[in-house]
Amino acid sequence: MASTVAIARHHDLTLVENLPAEDRWLRRRVGLAWSLLIVNVLTFYTTTWSGLPLAIPIPSILGRLITQGSLPLALLVAISVNRRLAIRPNAFLCLLSLLVVAAFVVMLEPGHIGTIYRTFRFAGFVATLWLLTPYWGRRDLLLVRCYLTAITVVIGTVLLGILVSPGTAYAQGRLEGALWPYPPTQVAHFAAVAAGMIILLWLCGLASGRLCLLSVVIGVPVLLATHTRTALVAMLAGILVAGLSLFTVKARVRKLFVGASLALSIGAITLSGFATTWLARGQNSADLGNLTGRTNVWAQVLSTQRNLFETIFGFGMSNLSFNGLSIDSNWLGAYMDFGLIGVALTASLLLFLLVSAYFQPAGPQRAIALFLVVYCAISSFTETGLSDPSLYLLDLALAASLLVPIAHRRHA
Repeated sequence: MASTVAIARHHDLTLVENLPAEDRWLRRRVGLAWSLLIVNVLTFYTTTWSGLPLAIPIPSILGRLITQGSLPLALLVAISVNRRLAIRPNAFLCLLSLLVVAAFVVMLEPGHIGTIYRTFRFAGFVATLWLLTPYWGRRDLLLVRCYLTAITVVIGTVLLGILVSPGTAYAQGRLEGALWPYPPTQVAHFAAVAAGMIILLWLCGLASGRLCLLSVVIGVPVLLATHTRTALVAMLAGILVAGLSLFTVKARVRKLFVGASLALSIGAITLSGFATTWLARGQNSADLGNLTGRTNVWAQVLSTQRNLFETIFGFGMSNLSFNGLSIDSNWLGAYMDFGLIGVALTASLLLFLLVSAYFQPAGPQRAIALFLVVYCAISSFTETGLSDPSLYLLDLALAASLLVPIAHRRHA
């Protein structure tokens, strides 16, 4: 993967190099704001996911300052590129704003103050997205470029961590961050989303074949090295659905589907043993049956005593854990924090984007949006993040930005 997406000339797309210096500076600030939002949702601990010391120790106060301090910086940068505080009407962000309102309702209820700090940070996160809406719907796929650039940097640090301290990066047989404490699931998320989006850009003729090949050669092995099954299945399903949306308009897609069908047929015969071993990940049938202990936590969440208010509005924003164990399900996490209201609003976010994509003409915007929505929908069963600031919520926001009407004038 390259540090920027090499998007070729295509109809009315404009290369960055041909833009005025002022517009390039504006793009960089929008990219900086988006990158800071990504930093804001990264996990940080003083040790790696495996519990080993980081290859280069980072003091706790510095790590938290980097992650938590990035949100107010993102908000300030967003204000600097939108000084008039103009916003584009957007149903997706209206639904997301209702989640913020629900969080404040629970926080203000006596005895259910939730986590005030998390609630205000959620509000700041959504406010930053609102301030960036004037740059949604651009023909040049600005936010896609920004996202891929940031993802490339993250994957680069993961690969550098392998070189610096391979023992730390593979401490438990799953690739994780050795320089920054990325858990395997987060590394897999970055690799899957980057590879999937660049493949779709290539299918639409907006990325070079070499860039696509590089993304597959690097991204897919990184994804496989994390042994994250959900990310792999979600990526393949996302590419399948997005590819089908291009099937009638892109000959390259039809050729790819034919080639992929043949490759899968041969692979099913020759690599079935390896695939089974990889998917099992050394777990026994009991571990696979309870989804590595997830179902035990889910049962505890559902059996928790609630009154009517808590059933409807939840207990307030938390770290999405229960008795010290991660909930690992967006739907139960949303139910825990926001109650039935949160589950309904989260489902509405996905449904709205799918319906919006259905009415969009076939093209790169629709294909990438479908890929991201399908990826998040599948991941939501074993990962949290659609009801709080996270990489998954940024994925959905990016999908929403691709489904708004094309902006025909520049916003300053």
